[in-house]
Amino acid sequence: MNIRDHNRHAWDRQVAKGNRWTVPVSSATVAAARRGEWEVVLTPSRPVPRAWFPPLAALDVLGLASGGGQQGPVLAAAGAHVTVLDNSPRQLAQDRMVAKRDGLTIRTVQGDMAVLPFADATFDLIFHPCSNSFVPDVMPVWREAYRVLRRGGVMLAGFMNPIVYAFDDAPAPSGEFVLRHRLPCSDLTRDEAERKRLIEQGEPVSFSHSLEGQLGGQLEAGFQLAGLFEDAWAEEPLGAFFPLCLATRAVKP
Repeated sequence: MNIRDHNRHAWDRQVAKGNRWTVPVSSATVAAARRGEWEVVLTPSRPVPRAWFPPLAALDVLGLASGGGQQGPVLAAAGAHVTVLDNSPRQLAQDRMVAKRDGLTIRTVQGDMAVLPFADATFDLIFHPCSNSFVPDVMPVWREAYRVLRRGGVMLAGFMNPIVYAFDDAPAPSGEFVLRHRLPCSDLTRDEAERKRLIEQGEPVSFSHSLEGQLGGQLEAGFQLAGLFEDAWAEEPLGAFFPLCLATRAVKP
């Protein structure tokens, strides 16, 4: 299976289904961002601290695998020069729709988050919401992000807590979650029936990545970690037991 092609088509289908990560922000949200009233998320529910952002006016920002018309339009309305890269054409179309509707300038680029089509030192800020779980190897993502970021630039990244993948997606009939899967794993290796369902229904395929890969990988790429928070994602049942997501602020020295 070609994972990049499969997930491209899968996320196109998610747009058609109205998945929450494909629904664009409203004109009211864009108007508020123009007034300086804005927030964005790297993880499902906890807003990124404003102190994590440099001043956005005229800042060159890359929304890395962040199509969907959500974070990119908000940052553009707040004054940044925004480029959104995503694997899904229909996700990028959401950003273009918001830009046309609300008079924003947003450049959209279809591409692979692990092979960026940009020159070295192109951006001041990279905004990378929870999305690297859709590639089998996270290290190329960090290396490419480091390469296209300018010295002193900032990368804000969200990602899944790997322990999530050790449990079944739904609780057992007893209501208990079963610790079942050896890490690292993916939707393709956890369960044969689930693998068949994902392929037949065209759902996105996700991969667990270790904390060594997510945190240590940023350090190995050359970043300095300058901030971290956790997000319980309370809407998900497992979120009652431990934080399901993390976010980091990293600086290219």
